Amino acid sequence: MIYKRPRKHTRIPQGFFHLEDEKTGTRVSGFGTGENFQLKDEYGNVWVGTAVRNPDNSVAYRIRDSKGKVLTGSSDNAVVTLRDQKGHTWKGFVD
Repeated sequence: MIYKRPRKHTRIPQGFFHLEDEKTGTRVSGFGTGENFQLKDEYGNVWVGTAVRNPDNSVAYRIRDSKGKVLTGSSDNAVVTLRDQKGHTWKGFVD
């Protein structure tokens, strides 16, 4: 029989998020714990989001602001990569 070891990385990354739009250079940062987090950009807009752990041990993110803009994407353990509705790529990391 084949036995599978239990997964070591089952927690969703928590800490301080740093994200930047590659095209415009707009930065978004903030703190998150577990599945929910709140970020703020350099213009004062508040972004709220959720994170869900996928079966392949990656994390899927959905982030929204009050104006209706949406960022969606995923991350492995090191880099967060998101896209907005205009197709701009946002990259960052979690401390």
